[in-house]
Amino acid sequence: MDSERIQKGMKVLVIRFSSIGDIVLTSPIVRTLKTAQHAVHFVTKANFAGIVQSNPNIDKVFTFEKNISEVIPALKTEQYDTIIDLHHNIRSLRLKWALGVPSYSFPKLNWKKWQLVWMKRNRMPEVHVVDRYFKTLAPLSLQNDGKGIDFFITHQEEVDIEKKFGFHTAGYISVAIGGQFSTKQMPVEKMAEVLAKISYPIVLLGGKEDIKRADRLITLLPEKQIASACGRFSLQQSASIVKQSNVLITHDTGLMHIASAFEVPIISIWGNTVPDLGMYPYRPNNKESFSIHEVQDLSCRPCSKIGFKQCPKGHFRCMMDQDSEAIAFDVESRAKKIPANRDF
Repeated sequence: MDSERIQKGMKVLVIRFSSIGDIVLTSPIVRTLKTAQHAVHFVTKANFAGIVQSNPNIDKVFTFEKNISEVIPALKTEQYDTIIDLHHNIRSLRLKWALGVPSYSFPKLNWKKWQLVWMKRNRMPEVHVVDRYFKTLAPLSLQNDGKGIDFFITHQEEVDIEKKFGFHTAGYISVAIGGQFSTKQMPVEKMAEVLAKISYPIVLLGGKEDIKRADRLITLLPEKQIASACGRFSLQQSASIVKQSNVLITHDTGLMHIASAFEVPIISIWGNTVPDLGMYPYRPNNKESFSIHEVQDLSCRPCSKIGFKQCPKGHFRCMMDQDSEAIAFDVESRAKKIPANRDF
């Protein structure tokens, strides 16, 4: 592919099928492509379309429900110049074969991840997955602009915090209590220890599957001003709640990556997964704005690169040994530094 063709602008297809955090972390890639005046199309699973449809740097979004064959005919009509494969699996390989145009795939480092998880040998580079994504743009002579994550919330999805929850301007703490797997989630009783030490009002965030956990937290903390947003708001609305909060407490979740797009400080709590896998909050110009809380020196950790339904060892020390005092102190310290006139 010659440089003259690149300079004139191309039609580029970006592939990332799932999941929330991984798709959010593609935003610097699509922004860089758009800034270089390329037409940017994106293909993902239908249930994740809302993450990218409001992104002004993406010209067209294609989705499928179960099988990539659902969308291949439509993609063939677009006649792409190149493909940026940020998923890099058998399904994306099938799509690239079907379209038959030049493509570039990001390095997943599966062997090094396997060594870290199963042999506890850390051969992972100290490189965030976003910077690994950018390796796919090197053949196009494009580099990271260093501007971090984008997440766009439509005006209709913005949440009026005072109207919905009755909180005043002193601020509140948002807490993403869920996680794709149970071993990423702090147990309810342990989370209650943390929240009991926080002086600010609290909004609990999560999906329908987190409603019972949220209700249990509220029951355990009857003296606290806590509102549950679990299962009540869309992802964009939840992002709006996070954006307006003083601090976000979160596990290794999609909301953690969404919060990276905003000024809100992030307190990230890690269980069976580890930041060494390259999926910690991405704020290249403000690394002091987030904290990582993890239990060090556990021989069983990480036990997976994604998670399990329950602790394989049965003790769940990666969460149960978390220092609730230190987490609460971190939250309070950061919450007090947020200016009251912050521009949203």
